[in-house]
Amino acid sequence: MPGPYTLNIRDLARRPGESKAFTLDVRIPEAFGNAVIGVREGDELRIEGRLESLHDGILVTATVDGEADGECVRCLIPVTEPVEVDFQELFAYPGTSDFDYFVQDDSLDLEQVVRDTVVPALPFQPVCQEDCEGLCPVCGVRLLDDPGHEHAPRVDPRWAALEGLASGEQLPDSGSNN
Repeated sequence: MPGPYTLNIRDLARRPGESKAFTLDVRIPEAFGNAVIGVREGDELRIEGRLESLHDGILVTATVDGEADGECVRCLIPVTEPVEVDFQELFAYPGTSDFDYFVQDDSLDLEQVVRDTVVPALPFQPVCQEDCEGLCPVCGVRLLDDPGHEHAPRVDPRWAALEGLASGEQLPDSGSNN
């Protein structure tokens, strides 16, 4: 049974000069992307393009449109990024070599070429907005939600015992009698 990325090319196979347009709406059976953003299982991608029959195989020129979901790497809120990438690949006929993709049983499976095109186009570090300030390193509040956010200066615990000197307090006796 053909997968959701499969195109039938029986009417184009081994007919150089022939071409046709196609539109393929794919409900993603398996998520793909990187650690922080990707196209999720069940999301839909639209692949629109043109198939051209050549002597060596079928040339596919297409645009992939959809959305990728993830989280902002600075503040961790959900983000959605548009996906719009173009590709052009030759699917060679069996028996030829030096090609990455092949025609199989008068059909083309675009899954791998779509993944190979979409994943590198995704942002490596997606942000909710360019000026996102991230999270407060002390308490974790999102800094864009609380722009005047401040904390009292932190005292290094190793120097905390000396803090009383500035106010004139007596330091605790260390137990030595000189």
